[in-house]
Amino acid sequence: MSRNTPPRSSGKSAKSGGKSGAKSGAKSGAKPGQVARPRWGARPARPEATDRDGFTAQTAPLAPGESSPPPAAVAKKAADARKAAGGGAKRPAGAESKGAAGGAAGGDSNGRRAPRKQAVRPPKALRTAKPVLRVPAGDPLVGERYEVEVGPVAHGGGHCVARHEGRVLFVRHTLPGERVIAQVTEGTTKSRFLRADAVEILTPSKDRIAAPCPFSGPGKCGGCDWQHVTPGGQRKLKGQVLTEQLAQLAGLTPAEAGWDGSVEPVGGKLPPGEVPQWRSRIQYSVDQETGEVGLRKHRSHDLQLIDRCLIASEGVTELGLETRDWTGLTSVEVIASSGSSDRQLILTPAPGEQLPLVELDKPVSISRIDEQENFHQVHGRTFVRERAAGRTWRVSNGGFWQIHPEAPDTLVTAVMAGLDPQWGENALDLYCGVGLFAGALADRVGDDGAVLGIESSKQAVLDARHNLAALENVRIECDKVETLLPRTGIDSTDLIVLDPPRTGAGRETVRHLAGLSARRIAYVACDPAALARDLAFFREGGYRPVSLRAFDLFPMTHHFECVAILEPIGGAAA
Repeated sequence: MSRNTPPRSSGKSAKSGGKSGAKSGAKSGAKPGQVARPRWGARPARPEATDRDGFTAQTAPLAPGESSPPPAAVAKKAADARKAAGGGAKRPAGAESKGAAGGAAGGDSNGRRAPRKQAVRPPKALRTAKPVLRVPAGDPLVGERYEVEVGPVAHGGGHCVARHEGRVLFVRHTLPGERVIAQVTEGTTKSRFLRADAVEILTPSKDRIAAPCPFSGPGKCGGCDWQHVTPGGQRKLKGQVLTEQLAQLAGLTPAEAGWDGSVEPVGGKLPPGEVPQWRSRIQYSVDQETGEVGLRKHRSHDLQLIDRCLIASEGVTELGLETRDWTGLTSVEVIASSGSSDRQLILTPAPGEQLPLVELDKPVSISRIDEQENFHQVHGRTFVRERAAGRTWRVSNGGFWQIHPEAPDTLVTAVMAGLDPQWGENALDLYCGVGLFAGALADRVGDDGAVLGIESSKQAVLDARHNLAALENVRIECDKVETLLPRTGIDSTDLIVLDPPRTGAGRETVRHLAGLSARRIAYVACDPAALARDLAFFREGGYRPVSLRAFDLFPMTHHFECVAILEPIGGAAA
């Protein structure tokens, strides 16, 4: 069924000049059934800027025969025209002024002298702008194969660094020390670096194993980075990345950061060949032709159809989403609570499509996302219930919660052990989400202490206030940390927890926090580069890390989580 959309107006303003404009000026500006033109659309246009000779960028004439004259040519033509007009030899009566705009004759039919013609001058923008050098993109190298020796692991993307004839290649599906055939996936002869996949392993690393997932490998699913690496080898790679980022961005050795150099495993040890099923939240994309679900390939919109994700938690797998027909949708996101039996599907229909009837073998709540990214309840709850730190937590509308089942308790334990909160202390929980760390802090500082949480997501704030409603020593405020914290009037505190987004807290926020004279600061980080940058900013503010722990909360991927504990340099707050 087509939409009953009224036709658009012709675009003519109701305030057009002339008699017709005068008549229509008293009207609304649109006939019945038409969409009226916005009021500001009828405002007179601002006059265009002109140079001292009266030319605009649109009216300045070009040199004869040239469609886009270079600045030097236009300038020379202008000088010649000025010389001919005023300082050169006299011209015969009636002769044309070649440099005049429009090329008019020197006099009219009555013998009157024509006004002096304007000399040709380039537009101001043309006179001042530097020539734009268009560098050729170069010839594509995609598909080219090179034999390379693989160097160290690089931050982000699960790739290692290799070189071929002086050019850097970022190669996936390989390991440091291997010799491989690398096939280029992105780049040209002019690219600063190339991206590639290791399509043939000539000399394997001792940490290499056969990838247990059939959808992992060159040109396949991009969800995992290290399926071809032993669990210990994965943690070693992550430790190397953290070591490099600390050195490059913070100027710290592991010992100076209070880190023993290890990335700690989370969860029980598995038999060889088994994959940890930790991912409690997955967003599948839907093939528009078949209605099947899959995951995106690395750095691509292309879809890898799958029949099962090996790292998906049991609560996700038991729904059997990969065997269903999802025609009419663009994505299907599933959340399987690890602290309850709650299951939630968040469906995104394709434009113009209706939501299909969903029938699963397990109880599940269903919501949808409209074309404006708004969340709508369809069936069941709009939230899932999680369990961590001795409490039940409501997480609504697909809000943020750690996706590894053991991550919340692992991080709370590390933060509380590092801060050692005391009865009666005051604390800040920044980027507090649904209140996980604020609740743990409130239990430890007691009724004589106080905790302020700040979070920018309105729904997360509502959840946090619901989750911590029984604690009178907690207040949750909604705003950006960098905006609200300076307005609170707080000039000192005892403890600070911050769990910023992947980009980090940034110099200005860190500077403000360093000025609050906190006894200890706990920094929870999901990106080692952001952590290292912010540790450098904290050092400028008089704080240093005394403890750093890294946790392998995302096996088979290049991601991991860190908890750094900072204290004032010299043992006393500034």
